[in-house]
Amino acid sequence: MSAPSQPPRILVLATGGTIAGQAGDAMRADYRPGQVGIEAYLEQASGLGVAAQFTGRQIANIGSEDIDASIWSRLHAEIELAMRDDELDAVVVTHGTDTAEETAFLLDLTLPSTKPVVLVGAMRPTDAVGYDGMRNFANAVRVAGDPDAAGRGVLVVMGDRVHSARDVRKAETRATEAFRGFPRESVAIVTPSRLDWFGAPWRVDDGARLKFLPLPEVPILAIYAGMSAAAASHQLTHNPPGIVVSGLGEGNMPDPVRQVLVQHARRGCLVVRASRTDQGLVDREPEDDENGFVAARALGVPKARMLTALLVANGITDPAEAQRFFDER
Repeated sequence: MSAPSQPPRILVLATGGTIAGQAGDAMRADYRPGQVGIEAYLEQASGLGVAAQFTGRQIANIGSEDIDASIWSRLHAEIELAMRDDELDAVVVTHGTDTAEETAFLLDLTLPSTKPVVLVGAMRPTDAVGYDGMRNFANAVRVAGDPDAAGRGVLVVMGDRVHSARDVRKAETRATEAFRGFPRESVAIVTPSRLDWFGAPWRVDDGARLKFLPLPEVPILAIYAGMSAAAASHQLTHNPPGIVVSGLGEGNMPDPVRQVLVQHARRGCLVVRASRTDQGLVDREPEDDENGFVAARALGVPKARMLTALLVANGITDPAEAQRFFDER
């Protein structure tokens, strides 16, 4: 564990979400995300003793189910500028929890690892009993301000846990301990006053793995028992450039559906087998070479879709070359 000698200089990019939401009643279950602006939020954080020199910018004020390409583009551009700004030490992004794993992974794949970038959210709005957002935010500042956070890629801080963007997923709809990691459960434990890493940085001096480019539409084909070839074909009539299969077990599917996907692979579509289960590896099977399929390995369906879209955007559609990106840790 290490600590900076002076308050870290942190750029906070706000996108809304529950962490900035309000219900108008401490006991209500429903609420509106993105109601508290970043200036008011940082004033409250500073008043509670969260130690940092903050610069705040409001990128959006939405529920993260409405995140889109324009918001991702602005986020990426702002963080790229911060990476080159000697007056900034780190970036914290406040974000809704529904799509935090997708945003984190997109940024992780397309940014260098030279400065810490930390996403943080909340499961309860600001005026709810037991609001968890300010503690999560204080924890995120603690992580972002630690020199040892550099070289670890984009991180997600929730519920006193620090997760790698590649591992993290939302696993609960309401509980404050809503995030899990696979294959690494978490890479550190954090409180506002202490941070303990579980290992050394793994992306030291690492550049962006892929270019940030406009993403093509890559559908998720949800597999179910008894699914017919006609049902699969109906969802894929627009001949997408990539398809992610939310498969049974270890990325399995009925044989008639498999044959439909083989035809898409043969026309140059990047077909990725992932699993609808909560976690686990999807390894390559003997037929993948012949079928032209890619195995998602440890990536769940949402992140497999994000990586597939980025690969296609970067012109990487050869299954063997694409497989190397899914095999990374």
